Amino acid sequence: MKFLLEVDMDETTDSGAAARELGRILRYWGGNLHHYALTAGDGSAIYDSAYKEVGRWRIAEAD
Repeated sequence: MKFLLEVDMDETTDSGAAARELGRILRYWGGNLHHYALTAGDGSAIYDSAYKEVGRWRIAEAD
């Protein structure tokens, strides 16, 4: 299986702010994964600190 994470960083032009926001997203969603079975097809939308959808994570079958 593969864990796939996609985050759209276009709205964050300041590289320092982008790094902080991405770090927050990784900490939050990484800590939240225990709520999922982590089987192929699992996934969820990812939201930034302003609660705007900025991406998704999902579990996929390995190639």
